[in-house]
Amino acid sequence: MSKKSERTRQKIIEAANRLFYHQGYHSTSFTDVVDASGVPRGNIYYYFKSKEEILTAALSYRISRIDHMLRAWSGQYRTPIERLNRFLEILPDSLDSLVRYGCPMGTLNAELGKNEPELQIKAKAMFLLFEDWLTDQFAELGYAGRAREFARRLLARGQGISMITHVYQDRRFLMQETDLLARWVNKLARGEEQDI
Repeated sequence: MSKKSERTRQKIIEAANRLFYHQGYHSTSFTDVVDASGVPRGNIYYYFKSKEEILTAALSYRISRIDHMLRAWSGQYRTPIERLNRFLEILPDSLDSLVRYGCPMGTLNAELGKNEPELQIKAKAMFLLFEDWLTDQFAELGYAGRAREFARRLLARGQGISMITHVYQDRRFLMQETDLLARWVNKLARGEEQDI
């Protein structure tokens, strides 16, 4: 594939990815993707034969970005507590989007999980990437026996915070709850194991 061709394909994927987040997968039509990408319909069919193929490409794009981000954090932050605290900054950093649209991973998984379990399995890979990375951080912190449990707990709390923030349009709630999570992980780092 030529560089121009690859750029066009990427333009379609990024436009569709935004639409799937902002409107939902089922509410996004091929025409929406055409309009948002600026790529003629016939050209889109050259790259993708169906909306499902576009979603699969958008998921690969998201997963690649998450993987790149997590690898960068692992290199940039020296200790697991620094990395966990950086993870917790995702919520405040995404506040405007979360208030308006909810979590991009959670909303898509919930939508696909209702009627399209095969696609939801692909979308679940985003959570699995975070879960594995968080598990490594908790294990390095000294909680190898409970690392995966803590990783899922952190993901679950983050999803709940995102959902309630979106439903109630409550920015303050997100900040308060994120602060509670930060206190929890920092107590774990000090060896003050406790449940939240």
